[in-house]
Amino acid sequence: MEPGDAARLGLGRAARALPPRLLLLPLLLGRGLRTAAAASSSGAAAEDSSAMEELATEKEAEESHRQDSVSLLTFILLLTLTILTIWLFKHRRVRFLHETGLAMIYGLIVGVILRYGTPATSGHDKSLSCTQEDRAFSTLLVNVSGKFFEYTLKGEISPGKINSVEQNDMLRKVTFDPEVFFNILLPPIIFHAGYSLKKRHFFRNLGSILAYAFLGTAVSCFIIGNLMYGVVKLMKIVGQLSDKFYYTDCLFFGAIISATDPVTVLAIFNELHADVDLYALLFGESVLNDAVAIVLSSSIVAYQPAGLNTHAFDAAAFFKSVGIFLGIFSGSFTMGAVTGVVTALVTKFTKLHCFPLLETALFFLMSWSTFLLAEACGFTGVVAVLFCGITQAHYTYNNLSVESRSRTKQLFEVLHFLAENFIFSYMGLALFTFQKHVFSPVFIIGAFVAIFLGRAAHIYPLSFFLNLGRRHKIGWNFQHMMMFSGLRGAMAFALAIRDTASYARQMMFTTTLLIVFFTVWIIGGGTTPMLSWLNIRVGVDPDQDPPPNNDSFQVLQGDGPDSATGNRTKQESAWLFRLWYSFDHNYLKPILTHSGPPLTTTLPAWCGLLARCLTSPQVYDNQEPLREEDSDFILTEGDLTLTYGDSTVTANGSSGSHTASTSLEGGRRTKSSSEEVLERDLGMGDQKVSSRGTRLVFPLDDNA
Repeated sequence: MEPGDAARLGLGRAARALPPRLLLLPLLLGRGLRTAAAASSSGAAAEDSSAMEELATEKEAEESHRQDSVSLLTFILLLTLTILTIWLFKHRRVRFLHETGLAMIYGLIVGVILRYGTPATSGHDKSLSCTQEDRAFSTLLVNVSGKFFEYTLKGEISPGKINSVEQNDMLRKVTFDPEVFFNILLPPIIFHAGYSLKKRHFFRNLGSILAYAFLGTAVSCFIIGNLMYGVVKLMKIVGQLSDKFYYTDCLFFGAIISATDPVTVLAIFNELHADVDLYALLFGESVLNDAVAIVLSSSIVAYQPAGLNTHAFDAAAFFKSVGIFLGIFSGSFTMGAVTGVVTALVTKFTKLHCFPLLETALFFLMSWSTFLLAEACGFTGVVAVLFCGITQAHYTYNNLSVESRSRTKQLFEVLHFLAENFIFSYMGLALFTFQKHVFSPVFIIGAFVAIFLGRAAHIYPLSFFLNLGRRHKIGWNFQHMMMFSGLRGAMAFALAIRDTASYARQMMFTTTLLIVFFTVWIIGGGTTPMLSWLNIRVGVDPDQDPPPNNDSFQVLQGDGPDSATGNRTKQESAWLFRLWYSFDHNYLKPILTHSGPPLTTTLPAWCGLLARCLTSPQVYDNQEPLREEDSDFILTEGDLTLTYGDSTVTANGSSGSHTASTSLEGGRRTKSSSEEVLERDLGMGDQKVSSRGTRLVFPLDDNA
């Protein structure tokens, strides 16, 4: 027997002599060592996998940040190129294409490059079936091997396009969230429209503007909606309709496409100094028309008939929608006006004017917050920020320091310019980068016809009825120009892109985009020839009266010996404005601003303490602040005179004693310096306009 064999035999005997538990020990220890080694190896692999995931996530975030920067840089370069081309066009006096049309062309070019010149990157792995669910979820949590991932809904994809989904990351990056347009880009555009409003010409035609904006928009909406419903029925018959398209969808399209935006026409009017009344009618209609269109579209969306058929006509639901329209509009108007009043009080009773930077910052934040506050409360921010701008211009502007007045005007003018051109650039870009277009030739042609008929039914019948009560008639050339100037723009686009989830809304968005292109390029480019063809006056100073033979200005019969010569003042005020102007000038202006007569002379004697607290000290110390430097009122500065204390103060801020009056002796007049300025501004003849106490005397016809 070999020694090795004896040793193995001895170990075997010893092993048999050991207890069974000890015999299992080496086996257990071996298994434990192998398990520990496996666990250690698995832990190391998990750590490596986690590190790789974090690294991949960081790289993905870095790439996303780079693409965001590239997309924003693209739009900045577009705006830069647009500005340089605008300068070239102005230098060469080119008027056939407006800056917004340029922005759209550049957007189209970049859109083509991004669509067809960049490689597609796919992050689409496979489709997961959830057949048990009967609706789509806006947010989805997915459990992948114990890790939860959150996914958000991007929208519905038709079955025919499930295998051709474009996964180009760059195209997704340049497709903005619609809320960006509403919360960031629209507020400065709408606020600037109200803040820069020329009140003299606006209120001069206030009744007509309200009729065009409210009645005209409603008429246009229902005519376009009903005509498009007929087009949809025709599409269904010929097999061109592949999904549902209800009557309420047609009315919604009529509402959003009724929002006019004649920015091109108005820019040319302003450059050529076209007739101020025509400018006021078009500008006023477009400003209020946007507000009416957005509230009207919200009311149509809120139309919910009782019963199973939610798209049938229901009288109760109809009147409920009308109530919603009135409630939203009045609530938004009130919110905007109240915000403007609060800002006016803050700027009046604080010393913010000593710090122009803080004053401008507060003005900016209060104005912008009006839009967000209205939206948060369920109202319409467009209406709120519009009337906030009008209120700020009428009251708060008078309390600002000279630096802040200049800063606020320039700030919102620049924001308006950039935001508007950004939107038009994005329109051009969206024609190629938007991935849910539905092109329907029948629907597009029908929409053009319906818009033309709706605009005609909007302008001509209303003008006929308005002329029955107007001394200054809206001539046929004005009516034709207003008919021609019904361009669509930023508001119609923003309303259309806000909801593109359904087939009907996608078709509306595509059609709206093409309509905006056509109206801006074709109609906007034909503005100058149309002005010449219709014989509309250009080169008119907006602050001066037209010649006496123009029927847009009233000839007033005075009491003086020269009344037979037809002394005249400015065109007579709109009667709506005259109803509230006296109250505003005597009470609201002194309470909210540093201008106007002291409240001690207008309020009853028992309100003396309140009047002294609310009246600005500047009114007592110096008469100069009584001038309303931003007041473009209908009445000229000499149309009214205020008398209080021992001074006579006209609306242009000049003052003097009671003896500084005008007398007629032997055909000679003795004038004060302020009256000489007044006569020069007004071109007045021998007309005596005066007032006693704080009563406002408006010049009126004797036979009126």
